[in-house]
Amino acid sequence: MPPFLTANLRWLAAGFLLLFCGCFGQTFVVALSGGAIRREFGLSDGAFGTLYAGVTLAAALALAGLGGLIDRWPATRVVSLAAGLLAAGAALLALSPNLPVLAAALFLLRLAGQGLMLQTAYTLLGRWFSAERGRAVSLAALGLNAGQACLPLALVAAATNLGWRGAWLGIAVLLVLVALPLARRLVRRERVPVATGGAGPSEGATRAQALADPFLYGLLLAMLPPSFISNTIFFHQVHLAESRGWPPEVLAAAFPPYAVATVLCLLLAGRLVDRFSGLALLPFYLVPFGLACLVLGGVSAPWSAFAFMLLYGVTDGISLTLFGALWPEVYGTRHLGAIRGAIVAIMVLGTALGPFLAGGLIDAGVPFSGIVTGMGLYCLVVSAAFCLVRRRLAAHLRGRRFAAA
Repeated sequence: MPPFLTANLRWLAAGFLLLFCGCFGQTFVVALSGGAIRREFGLSDGAFGTLYAGVTLAAALALAGLGGLIDRWPATRVVSLAAGLLAAGAALLALSPNLPVLAAALFLLRLAGQGLMLQTAYTLLGRWFSAERGRAVSLAALGLNAGQACLPLALVAAATNLGWRGAWLGIAVLLVLVALPLARRLVRRERVPVATGGAGPSEGATRAQALADPFLYGLLLAMLPPSFISNTIFFHQVHLAESRGWPPEVLAAAFPPYAVATVLCLLLAGRLVDRFSGLALLPFYLVPFGLACLVLGGVSAPWSAFAFMLLYGVTDGISLTLFGALWPEVYGTRHLGAIRGAIVAIMVLGTALGPFLAGGLIDAGVPFSGIVTGMGLYCLVVSAAFCLVRRRLAAHLRGRRFAAA
């Protein structure tokens, strides 16, 4: 690992930085100011949730159209666009005087943070690395873990001293004065990957070819659950705790084992992807998450929250690597940005709809524990299905090549 780090530190640092900065537009950071926003703008929980879901869906649609820019523009220009939009969203949130401006600010944060920053980072890593793509993605993805570890506490401390508006204004200043210049400098020089037997930089599917490929939707059935299910559970965690008589901090206290499991499995998955391929891991990585949901849905004791977070960390660490390595492995890198833009839009759509579908079931009288159990069974069924079809899928991928376009 040290020689690999030394030789590729520039490009790994670029991916790390972009993924770290993308956290500013993700729910776990934005939601920290949710209470203050609701109070200041007179929004109920439901009204704010509806607004947030609406801007998230709009951002997903916009990302589908902007995703291909990374295939046509220099990396420095795309990074400038993503960081500029993210900084604009943070500044607009800090200065927002009314609901339309608040909606625009949240839209920019979701588009640039949840969307363009992650899209750009993963696409560049997929283009820069081939023979050791899994290892590169796993190391750069530590930027997400670093953001999860330090940004919530940092934002709470900043809001305590500066107010929530001052905290977001500080974020905008840091993005413009520190993150943007550093990111532009890191991505200025392209890396030429070592060729492998798979699709290389000069070949690959177009977005239209990928979207017409029925195997894409099968792969999405396996790739959607970590974000869809976790977002649904975390959104309704207060309801879960109240229904079981747990203190509200139970799930929050279970994050340390989750963080440890995620980092360890993230690094391990990078080596496994390079040795066996992302497709080889796909049938198995959902098994821990499926078991996690069965435990959380079926056991009412507080220890089930810790077991859930630990097992979820195993799947999440592997999924972060797979998300960066699987799509270039399957569809090549020539039009990777456009393809990933469409895929990310579908995944963001899923994360936005999950909490509301579950909320409707709860309102209809379905116990949330039963919903969680059902999601766990889904993970195990998908894993079993991919075990049955993995050889056929691998043969299909080996037997076709997409014409350069």
